Amino acid sequence: MIKEIFEHRSIRKYKSDEIDDKVLNSILQAAIRGSNTGSMQVYSIIVTRNPEIKNKLWEQHFKQPMVQQAPVVLTFCADFNRFNKWCEQRNAEPGYDNFLSFFTASVDAVIAAQNAALEAEASGLGICYLGTTNYTADKIIEILELPKGVVPVTTLVLGYPDESPELTPRLPERAVIHYEKYKDFSKEDIDNIYKNTENSELTKKLIEENKTENLAQIFTQKRYTKQNNIHFSEVLLDVLKKQGFPVN
Repeated sequence: MIKEIFEHRSIRKYKSDEIDDKVLNSILQAAIRGSNTGSMQVYSIIVTRNPEIKNKLWEQHFKQPMVQQAPVVLTFCADFNRFNKWCEQRNAEPGYDNFLSFFTASVDAVIAAQNAALEAEASGLGICYLGTTNYTADKIIEILELPKGVVPVTTLVLGYPDESPELTPRLPERAVIHYEKYKDFSKEDIDNIYKNTENSELTKKLIEENKTENLAQIFTQKRYTKQNNIHFSEVLLDVLKKQGFPVN
């Protein structure tokens, strides 16, 4: 799967072709084989093919067309519901109604998701992660009827690609890898790390379209604003409390 790792592309346009059950099962089995905390497997995967349910999810994923186009939507959830019930039925008092447990289960769910993504791409499918899962978790919980102890963490759409986009550029290695200890960045380091990204034709086009001075302002003023971050944080914190993972 080294090829899939280095040639990964987020696919946003899909053919209507269905995914064979054998292929889908292989993807799900790959997810299940992912590393997880204490072999507890405190995550769940909701497989959605039903057009009616997909349409409801589409609305909560900011109406991104790929949610309707892709034949399969996988919602990966942090899930202590099952594990808690098992503990209670074995006279073992569970102590997982806390933020650490949610965080643990979230990590497990994301590892499972990445395993699924790699197997899907190795099978000739395209995938795209949906960050909108975290923004509308409360509504997704209602749609998928998730019980207490279960919180959606991330979503993958799966399908046969109807596009072949270029590889998305990545920052240079020195931007994300630190040897032995964290090495903080000087102003010169920051300029050098982002130089190629800021000078690309795509960036110039985005700056013109968004009417900003630079790429950083597109992130802070258009894509991920402080106002939206605070709002969706409050929504998610309320979700965690209602689902049994109070932050304080």
